[in-house]
Amino acid sequence: MIFQLSDAPGDTGFPNPAHAEDEPNGLLAVGGDLHPQRLLSAYAHGIFPWYSEGQPILWWSPDPRTVLYPDRVHVSRSLRRQMRRGGLRLRIDTAFEQVIAACAAPRRDQDGTWLLPEMQQAYTDLHHRGVAHSIELWQGDQLAGGLYGIALGRAFFGESMFSRGPSASRIVMVYLCEQLQAHGYHFLDCQVHNPHLERMGAREIPRARFLDELGRALRQAGAPGAWRNRDIDCSELAHAR
Repeated sequence: MIFQLSDAPGDTGFPNPAHAEDEPNGLLAVGGDLHPQRLLSAYAHGIFPWYSEGQPILWWSPDPRTVLYPDRVHVSRSLRRQMRRGGLRLRIDTAFEQVIAACAAPRRDQDGTWLLPEMQQAYTDLHHRGVAHSIELWQGDQLAGGLYGIALGRAFFGESMFSRGPSASRIVMVYLCEQLQAHGYHFLDCQVHNPHLERMGAREIPRARFLDELGRALRQAGAPGAWRNRDIDCSELAHAR
């Protein structure tokens, strides 16, 4: 059953994710808005928005759910070699708007983008509230790769990533997992399966289990220290792993 959400400002109610459709997998509701409080309520209930230009806002909670436990991220030998290259640096929250714009740019394997201007603005608003964060890979003064997502309690919800160089998106994911593990985060939510995430160590779990783990993660306060910029040389990450 697909629910119609209220357009009333400030309405943050969502139906139980257990009522989401089997096909398309996880479609739960339509409508509403991208107000920060509604977005935060959605993520706290294991729900996220995903829609294309010309569509209303669509809200999803797929079953199974793809997650990556920070201590299980896989670092291949080839990736470790890339991490040891000179001239690459990792930073946090120094170029959020650049990262989200790069994630929204058209890609060779897809037409258009789901990261519409109103979506970019909504997540940027959450960044200004200290909830959305970017992990960035820099080569000199050029942004080589990055990802962004939302931190609630001790859960991190990965939204999108991009790469302009060999293995750049994989490197930032490894760095993110290091930060999450060091600060007691339970998991990185990857939403839906793809082979790239599986190679990095992500796995599918039942939605019911995901919601149970999410509930436990949200009962813990967040760790602001995870989002303080360290500006490290990428080779340090290779040695740390």
